[in-house]
Amino acid sequence: MKRTAVLSAVLVTGALSVAVAAYQQPAGGQQAPRVIEVEKLKDNLFVLRGEGGGGNTAVFVMTNGVAVVDTKNPGWGQPILDAVKKLTPKPVTMIINTHTHGDHVSGNVEFPATVDVVVHENTAANMKRLTGRGSTPEKPVPGIFEQNKGRGMPKRTFRDRMTIGSGADQIDLHYFGRGHTNGDAWVLFPALRVVHAGDIFSGKNLPLLDGNNGGSGAEIGDSLAKAHGALSKSADIIITGHSAQATMNELQEYAQFNRDFLAAAQAAKKAGRSVEDAAKGWTMPAKYTGYPAAPQANRVQANFQLIYSETK
Repeated sequence: MKRTAVLSAVLVTGALSVAVAAYQQPAGGQQAPRVIEVEKLKDNLFVLRGEGGGGNTAVFVMTNGVAVVDTKNPGWGQPILDAVKKLTPKPVTMIINTHTHGDHVSGNVEFPATVDVVVHENTAANMKRLTGRGSTPEKPVPGIFEQNKGRGMPKRTFRDRMTIGSGADQIDLHYFGRGHTNGDAWVLFPALRVVHAGDIFSGKNLPLLDGNNGGSGAEIGDSLAKAHGALSKSADIIITGHSAQATMNELQEYAQFNRDFLAAAQAAKKAGRSVEDAAKGWTMPAKYTGYPAAPQANRVQANFQLIYSETK
């Protein structure tokens, strides 16, 4: 599949913005652009975003190589590699995936097979079960890793914590419990005081709770609170899963937001209200500024449904 790269670099206030557009020829004959915008957080740490690309990617330039956190949707691996080449001549030696979803792991298959892939042990299990779009139990569709004969699958896993490297190159991986999925990894760069949260903190919004991959509405608030307690002295900046950077105070607020949502759902169930009725009656508390005033109705109902199923 032919790709060409269009590269441009623009210096903006306090940050380097690099636009990388890679074009892929789809079946219909029209070119689909893959545009990556690169924001410089630190001298050796960058955030890569792209409309339609999926989750936020972090690029951490180390002494002898590059670590990439999350690799976006299918077709975005090569654009990420192209962007990295504009930032450093060092090779990508490691991928860390924060969780199993396709918009964070699919680009793995476009990286060299020699790249080390590290994930939480639950995420490794979830990635093995990943299926393609439109898959059903009756008619399963192979997932991207099966299509690529296992390329991009994890080579190493951790349970609660793992430290990779040392000094300025150190990366600490943490797991604080279920939330978005049952394998949400927090990726801390201690020398830079920055942590990548993935989609357990995708931004100031109602979280997507993936019960099929172990996500939990009953536990996400506590998991976020544990993360805040453990990381508040080690990090100042949080790279969120899909939004702008956040602060540790905003993480603390987000933990409370999810606890408040849990309490509202549990109170509705105790009162005998149906999931549909309770979801329609829920509104965003006014104290949570910067959150969407009217979150997607289907997500509100799905989160109520999951909490109802978790509440005895």
